[in-house]
Amino acid sequence: MALPLLCFIVLLLIGMPIAFVIGISGMVFFFTQSMLPTETAVQMIVLQSKSFVFLAVPFFIFAGNLMNVSGITRRLLGLSRLLTRGMYGGTAQISVVMSTLMGGVSGSATADAAMETRILGPEMMRIGYKKGYICAVNCVSALITATIPPSLGLIIFGFVGEVSIGRLFAGGIIPGILMMLFLMAATTITSRVYKYDPPKKDAPKLTLKELLDDLKDSVWALLFPIILIVGIRFGLFTPAESGAFAVIYALVIGKFVYKELTWEKFIYSVVTSFKDNGAIMLIIAMSGPFSYAITWVQLPVALSNFIFGITSNPQLLVLIMLGFLFITGMLVDSNVNFLLLTPIFLPMVKSLGFDPVHFGVLMATVVTLGVMTPPIGAALYTVCGIIDCPPEDYTKESIPFMAAVLLELAILVFIPEAVLWIPNMIFGPSLG
Repeated sequence: MALPLLCFIVLLLIGMPIAFVIGISGMVFFFTQSMLPTETAVQMIVLQSKSFVFLAVPFFIFAGNLMNVSGITRRLLGLSRLLTRGMYGGTAQISVVMSTLMGGVSGSATADAAMETRILGPEMMRIGYKKGYICAVNCVSALITATIPPSLGLIIFGFVGEVSIGRLFAGGIIPGILMMLFLMAATTITSRVYKYDPPKKDAPKLTLKELLDDLKDSVWALLFPIILIVGIRFGLFTPAESGAFAVIYALVIGKFVYKELTWEKFIYSVVTSFKDNGAIMLIIAMSGPFSYAITWVQLPVALSNFIFGITSNPQLLVLIMLGFLFITGMLVDSNVNFLLLTPIFLPMVKSLGFDPVHFGVLMATVVTLGVMTPPIGAALYTVCGIIDCPPEDYTKESIPFMAAVLLELAILVFIPEAVLWIPNMIFGPSLG
């Protein structure tokens, strides 16, 4: 396994696209094993993409793109502005609240971060926010979409680990809301320190009538994740079928309720979705040979023995695993981490007595955090490129927000009920 790992590191360092990095490394393993026919590698690539559950990924990506052009995103932005009108750092707070509301729409942290930076970035620069701070708050707050359903990371984790996606969706709700509160607190504190965007003294107070009127306009977007969970719970559709439902839902709401979905916008959504899905599904397919190699050399067993030799405390062991996932998330694409590391860590946490849903929500957050950290974070470079911000400025300004996220995760490790209460209430107690 040494040569494939060396190949993986070298190709990653020279900047080869991650799908080819992982695919070539997996093929190298088969070429160096006389006991394994090379035809098996090709079979693994095909098998990896033949899962019915994986249909949810392209469907939800398409649904998210449809919702972005059908007026749903704009209405959620209006609701976020209303809710944060009287807060310190109000424009930055919009980003945090909107990420929470957008979790049920986009499912993608990078897409959410880019969209909010394009919408809010120019206004934030105009009123005096530094570019590094703008990128930091818009990027890190997009992490909320990693837990609020329908999270693409939770779908992949559920597929690879054979964990109920319905329970994972339900388990992400409270952690997503908690993350919103922690990030809003960090935004308030930093905005006061920098004296960013203080609330206007003459700003009208939020009234119940205003709130109800705005909620009435946004209700179709807010109902979306609830309908998904209820539909899965009562067997109206499977997780894969829920993705197809999401597409139909977006089409109906955009065309007949908000009446903003035109033929041109529909074509744009189709083209964008093809590009997004092509990149993700290529990574998923190419991970097949590498995943097989990891299982063949019994890497999960070796890593398990090493970690269990450090301490016997379950919570500390999970924190060590999350630390490892955070480091790998900084270096490797989040989808690759889900595909390769779920089979390694999930059996370990089960042996500790941790609920797979509990660990899945934690893993989804930590792994997705990697797209927001140097050296190769996709979301980091996306938001910095939008407003021409030096990555080092982003990194410095993101520290308070990263600290807030890590503090929330540490609390969730020790309070599993915060993750499991809603899944147990909706689906019943977990059977393991």
